Amino acid sequence: MHTNRDQLGKGIKYLLISMPLIVAGPSVIFSAFNNQEHSFYIPVLVLGIILSLAAIFFIFKGIMTLIKALFG
Repeated sequence: MHTNRDQLGKGIKYLLISMPLIVAGPSVIFSAFNNQEHSFYIPVLVLGIILSLAAIFFIFKGIMTLIKALFG
């Protein structure tokens, strides 16, 4: 059984995409909670939640792609 290098590259790419999102999502959420009296509180909080969910999605997609490349 051989490793599918194309799929392995895609999995690593997904994980690299998730790296900045892992940092940006919680940072934006923290910033939103520190500025609750500001008028852009809700949009910034929603943006932070979307970034965090995107990080979770790309991590899951990257790990599943790596598993398929190595074992599938």
